[in-house]
Amino acid sequence: MPIYEYVCDACGFEKDVIQKMSADPLKDCPKCETPAFRKRISAAGFRLSGSGWYETDFKTGAKKNLVDKGGSKESAAS
Repeated sequence: MPIYEYVCDACGFEKDVIQKMSADPLKDCPKCETPAFRKRISAAGFRLSGSGWYETDFKTGAKKNLVDKGGSKESAAS
């Protein structure tokens, strides 16, 4: 389940909440109990990189982002 960041516009209380993606967003602040609690928009805390199954199995031709082990693309083309 993803972790969502929430902030209260009334009192400034912040909290990270584990919720299902299908769950309704929380509205009532647990600290001041006003209906000013909202989800924050935030970036993911990690990025998958490298030559995993998506790069090697599903992309074809020039779409692949794999690094040439012998050097750059220009030296491989010469």
